[in-house]
Amino acid sequence: MSHRLFIGICPPSAIRDALIDLMEGVDDARWQDENQLHLTLRFIGEVDTHRADDLAERLRMAIGADFALTIREVGVFEKKGRVHTLWAGIEKTPELLRLQRRIERICIAAGLEPEHRKYHPHITLARCNLATGPLEPFLARNAGLRLGPWKAEAYILYEAFLRPEGSVYEPVVRYPLEPGP
Repeated sequence: MSHRLFIGICPPSAIRDALIDLMEGVDDARWQDENQLHLTLRFIGEVDTHRADDLAERLRMAIGADFALTIREVGVFEKKGRVHTLWAGIEKTPELLRLQRRIERICIAAGLEPEHRKYHPHITLARCNLATGPLEPFLARNAGLRLGPWKAEAYILYEAFLRPEGSVYEPVVRYPLEPGP
C-alpha cells in the first residue's frame, strides 16, 4: 500500500480563522479550507507502508524546543509565467530553519531523495489556474499582512488523500516540541 505524506505545522485556530477571513475577492481561486491550512516542513510524496512506518519512527528524533512563528506577507508561486499558488509567507527564523534542516536530514537517512527546491516557508491560501481572476487587488489589499506570533508546539506527519473536490489532510503522528525558556 502507498501513502502520500508530508510533514507540517498546523497554526492555531485563531491564525487559521484570520487566514480564512482573507479568502475572498479572487474569482475562481480554489481556496483552502481550515483543515488544509498548514506550514509544510517537508513534502515526502508516495511511499510504501514500511518506509512510512520507518519515517514516522525516525521523526521522533527531530525534537527541539517550541518557537514562535509569524506570518509576514502574501505572494504567489509561478511556473512558466503562470501563477499556480497564492500563499501567506512565514518569517524565516533560526529555530524554524533548524527544525526544517533536522527533518530533511531524517528524511534522507530514511532513504528519501533530498529536497532540491529551496525552502520557502508559507501557508497555501489558494490554488490558481487559467480561469482564476486577477490577483493584484488581493495582493495589494493584503501586502502588509502580519499575523502572530504564535507558538509552534508540535510538528505533524500528515497523509494526503487526493479527492476531486480537493485534498484531504489527515494527521498521522503528532510530535510535540519541548517547552522553551
